[in-house]
Amino acid sequence: MFTGIIEELGLVSIIEQDNQNVHFTINSPISGALKVDQSVAHNGVCLTVIVCNATSHTVTAISETINKTNLAHWAVGSLINLERCMPANGRFDGHIVQGHVDQTAVCSKVSEEGGSWRYTFSYNPAFGNMTVEKGSICINGVSLTVVDSGVDFFSVAIIPYTYEHTQFKMLRQGDLVNLEFDIVGKYIKRLMGR
Repeated sequence: MFTGIIEELGLVSIIEQDNQNVHFTINSPISGALKVDQSVAHNGVCLTVIVCNATSHTVTAISETINKTNLAHWAVGSLINLERCMPANGRFDGHIVQGHVDQTAVCSKVSEEGGSWRYTFSYNPAFGNMTVEKGSICINGVSLTVVDSGVDFFSVAIIPYTYEHTQFKMLRQGDLVNLEFDIVGKYIKRLMGR
């Protein structure tokens, strides 16, 4: 389980195709602290470490993951958000994040608002996901609060700290992001539909 509080940015250094799987090697400050078989959120996608050393680690994504996330858009040199699993004795600073991406969205607008930024995202409502104002959303692994919510769009406000310490500073209109909708909201919606 994760909380959506990003620890570090990682740099994609190697991408290797292996049949339908893809191996990504990531250079990061936390790579040296990782272990093989450990789960790490990469842009909000829970991936298992298969190789690690002092400066880099490698993870594998299967075709299901590639098809449902923005991993197919990663390139050598891409910066990605990283978060290790929450320790059992740690603080719960974000919200419950599983690292299981529900779908992707497109950044439809970025506006600077007096020292902070507002990002608007459009997504396909046919998958049955939804947001609510002041509810939680996880975008590329970052736990955020929804500002505005519509049937097929929502917006979030980004403070300077989050802007500087995550890949939001690189995010532009038209970019594809990974979304994990609030787990509590998903269960409530499912129960209400029965």
